[in-house]
Amino acid sequence: MNRTFYQFALSYRGGGKNDEKAIFAEGMFNDLSFPKEETKYDPLSRYIEEKAEEEMRPVVFDELYSIYFDRVKPSV
Repeated sequence: MNRTFYQFALSYRGGGKNDEKAIFAEGMFNDLSFPKEETKYDPLSRYIEEKAEEEMRPVVFDELYSIYFDRVKPSV
């Protein structure tokens, strides 16, 4: 079973206050409506663009998803 993007991104929580990935992960953790079971880029990207809070910046999402895709190889 593949890890979801949510599970992967949580590993960045607890970083420094200037760490964009840590800020994203913390915002994602606090967002109760985040699609926690999703692995695919398009639904996640659409959520980030349309509904996410400002600490979940799309450019940081793109960087995290690229790392996620390279490490986890989700079923797409």
